[in-house]
Parts: sequence; C-alpha cells; structure tokens
Amino acid sequence: MSATEKHARTTGSKAEASYELLRSRILDGSYGPGYRLVLSQLARETGVSTIPLREALRRLQSDGLVEVVRNIGARVAVFDAAQVEHSLQVLARLEGYATAISAPRMQAEDVERSRRINTRMAKALEDFDPASFTALNREFHFSLYAHCPDAHLVALLEAEWARLDHMRRSTFSHVPGRARLSVAEHERLLELVEAHADPAEVERVACAHKVATADALRRARPAS
Repeated sequence: MSATEKHARTTGSKAEASYELLRSRILDGSYGPGYRLVLSQLARETGVSTIPLREALRRLQSDGLVEVVRNIGARVAVFDAAQVEHSLQVLARLEGYATAISAPRMQAEDVERSRRINTRMAKALEDFDPASFTALNREFHFSLYAHCPDAHLVALLEAEWARLDHMRRSTFSHVPGRARLSVAEHERLLELVEAHADPAEVERVACAHKVATADALRRARPAS
C-alpha cells in the first residue's frame, strides 16, 4: 500500500470516528441547538485534526443536524415548531409505506411483541413522563420496521427519527392528549396486521396516525 493510500485510509477512518462522535453528542444533547462548532475547539476537545473534523461536519450538514450560518459559521441546527411538523409529515409518508410492506412479514409472535410495547405505553399514561413515553413510542414503531425488507427505507426512517430526536422537543409534552390517542391508534394498526388487511389500508392508517400528531402540533402552536 502506498503512502498516499495509507493517508487516505487513516483520514477516512478518523473522519468516520469524528462523525460518529459529533453526531452522538448532538443527539444526546451535549451539543444543543445553536451550539457553535468551531474546528479549533473541536480539535482540542477530541484530539483529532481539523481535516477529518471538517469532513464530519459536512456529513452532519447533509444529515440536517448541522447548519452553516453567515457570520457565525457551523453550528448545531436550530429548529422551530413548523420544521418539527414538516418532519412529521415526511415521516408519515415513509412510515405508512414501511408499515404496509412490513405487515405481511409479521408473525403472531411479532405482533404480540409490538403489543407488549404498546401495553407499556398504556401503563405509562398513569404516571405520565413525556420523554419516557416518546422513547416507548419509538420502540413501538421500530418493532414494526424490523420486518421491513427495504434496508434503504429503514435508513431513511432512522434519519428522520434522528432529526426529530435532535429537535429535543417531546411531542407529547406539547400535546399530551395525543399520547392516549396514539396508544389506541397503535392497537388499531396491530389489529389490521393480525387480520391480514389490505396493505393499502395499513398504509393509510399508519400514515394518518403520524399526520394526526403533526396536526395536533399545528393546532397547539401559538398564532404568530
């Protein structure tokens, strides 16, 4: 292997490691919305040179987790309520299709596994904690995606869920009434899966479920 190839491989691996590190810090809230991502500072914090860090920031910008603002530079993306609603609308379409093509591949034990998660969600309503409920909601939907035969679609879903996680806004804390309705809508979805319903109907119901959350957020948003 030539020196040039070794350099490219080393730089590439460092860029990947830097990407994963910065991404995890953004998603866990260590770097909150608006946090300035200064290369020299990041290099001191991580012990990585600026070249792989710059490549990592480019990837994070493509993911929608980082934005470059004039006179400010790179920073963790800042989202408003309208962008949250937009992401939910996008997710609704992806989720509807993914659920429809996953349903025929789910066995009785798979449905039961998803139902147990939804039962935990129902119990969580008694002592409601929006963050915990949101985590269970994600677990429920990904228990359906686990049977999706389209890996690219699952990757898109993961990316959209990550964007929503980063927005750091628990939907259910803004519209708590959606929590109880979501549990009922989940059960309706599982009933359709059990009944081997037409995939088009499964898709319609799954899509409507997420759209309803976006609509609830829109109604709850103060008029500008």
